[in-house]
Amino acid sequence: MLFEFATARRVIFGPGASRQAGEIVRKAGRRALVVTGRDEARSQFLLDLLRESGVSVVTFRVADEPSIDTVEHGVETGLRQNCEVVVSLGGGSALDTGKAVAAMLTNAGDLLDYVEVIGNGKSLTESSTPFIAIPTTAGTGSEATRNAVLASPEHRQKVSLRGPTMVPSVAIVDPELTWPAPPNITAGSGMDALTQLIEPYVCSRSNPMTDALCEEGMRRAARSLRIAFENGRDAAAREDMALASLFGGVALNNAGLGAVHGFAGAVGGMFHAPHGAICAALLPHVMEANLRALRQREPRHDALRRYELVGRLVTDRPAATAEDGVEWIRQLVRDLEIPSLGRFGLAEADMGEIIEKGSKAGSMKTNPIALTTEEQREILEQAAG
Repeated sequence: MLFEFATARRVIFGPGASRQAGEIVRKAGRRALVVTGRDEARSQFLLDLLRESGVSVVTFRVADEPSIDTVEHGVETGLRQNCEVVVSLGGGSALDTGKAVAAMLTNAGDLLDYVEVIGNGKSLTESSTPFIAIPTTAGTGSEATRNAVLASPEHRQKVSLRGPTMVPSVAIVDPELTWPAPPNITAGSGMDALTQLIEPYVCSRSNPMTDALCEEGMRRAARSLRIAFENGRDAAAREDMALASLFGGVALNNAGLGAVHGFAGAVGGMFHAPHGAICAALLPHVMEANLRALRQREPRHDALRRYELVGRLVTDRPAATAEDGVEWIRQLVRDLEIPSLGRFGLAEADMGEIIEKGSKAGSMKTNPIALTTEEQREILEQAAG
């Protein structure tokens, strides 16, 4: 057994934790680039806290999922304004943008020198500018990971900028910040969190430390995602989902993912669809295909036992089977009113390109079993609805 374990250097979790942001940021630098989401008004409390703590602020808004151009503009802003620290407040888009900007403020060269698949994939050699992540959704776990997912419209694909130096300096996880998230965002981000607990648990690089986080995270997400969707101000449910998201981020950072995320980068780059909705539409079909392939080709594989445990954890039934887990996920997707991928435009003609692009993704390589082209096509057909 050989594995490494890394996460944010400091994690602060709890209701009201974001009120510590001023003091924390001031210790990292006196001039901050604050990366916000679409609704800048939601960041006003943070800007006030920083200014009260003696930190001057430069804001950078991310209106959509981040692209290569988004990060390049952020880097230009940070350099021009002599920013000493980067702070992201928002969902995965704001966090990934800030994380990538912080890395490129200290590493020379073009962003395409470092990104995977469409770029040169060079290693980041310099430590990032201090980066503080404050999530306002419970889903991506980006506050605990060492990669940023960026879109390249030119290549119709999402790719990663990745490196051990990209792990945030501080993650401030305040469940109260997720309360305003509307039901559709809660649903999509929550399904992303659940996927990022199931995939590291069954993937080829799972390890005992991530197993413990995945098991606890699945329990919490299973009991609370529907509640948070129906009542966004349920404090206990929001806390469970914030923890599930954090645990999923730590798990994927140290174990890996699987075919859901292998496909998701290609689908997200080709269609204007939220990442969490893509994961939700794919998850039950990938689980079903993996189970069938494992039983046919590797009937003694440990992932089969793990899928049985997933079934018990999500259903909270000691006698549940792996198939019960798949059906529970399928019903959850319906209950959360998440559309099929066909609703976003995915058609039969696109599937070959998605399979080709997905085969190059790192997440596909850690799927518990290599899926055939026919199996992959069947997953996409089912997810398209």
